[in-house]
Amino acid sequence: MNKELLIDITDIKKYYKVGTVVVKALEGVSLKIYKNEYVAIMGPSGSGKSTLMNILGCLDTPTSGKYVLNGTDVSKMEDDQLAEIRNREIGFVFQTFNLLPRYTALENVMLPLVYAGVSKPDRVISGTKSLTNVGLNDRMEHRPNELSGGQRQRVAVARALVNNPAIILADEPTGNLDSKTSIDIMNLFEDIYKQGNTIIVVTHEEDIARHARRIVRLRDGLIESDEINPNPVTRQEVTISE
Repeated sequence: MNKELLIDITDIKKYYKVGTVVVKALEGVSLKIYKNEYVAIMGPSGSGKSTLMNILGCLDTPTSGKYVLNGTDVSKMEDDQLAEIRNREIGFVFQTFNLLPRYTALENVMLPLVYAGVSKPDRVISGTKSLTNVGLNDRMEHRPNELSGGQRQRVAVARALVNNPAIILADEPTGNLDSKTSIDIMNLFEDIYKQGNTIIVVTHEEDIARHARRIVRLRDGLIESDEINPNPVTRQEVTISE
């Protein structure tokens, strides 16, 4: 069976100049990620994982090397072109949720569709469906400060999914959540993966990486290892202590 290639990066380097010092964040990274993979990218502070995430998410461009995303070479694109690709191909889930405080859950979820030029009636239909899919159909008119941390992250996941992106890119998605809520969110990611979505989780937590089917470890701007996870955590029961 032929797997569909979604991400193909070749010899990606990223250098930053800080004063007179050149910081070599990535030193020649090559990576292929296929449709319906569940990949964790790990590494200690300074390993280059955040830089790699920014390049994979089209938030930044490499100093050199090639990045083909879903058949399109995005390596040398201008900012406005990258913004269009991001909105179409990538759904982001951030540690800090990144929700607009004055908008309702539904309005937050519909934002990518506004940028995509979708009509308001269609935005409402898609946003409602996306929130229902993450179990928040009874919280659509609530604003972020009226929701728990786990509910806010579910809104962020619904927003990431609303325009059917090729990839869900999650940056430390449980970093601001307690243990019980973290399990809840990772169970949700498992459901999303089983529906055929491609998930990339950037994390420094081994417990979170264990949910992925493949774990890529970075160190000093290079891939240290890229291995299939033989025993992924598929679902965890949430136990509530007294």
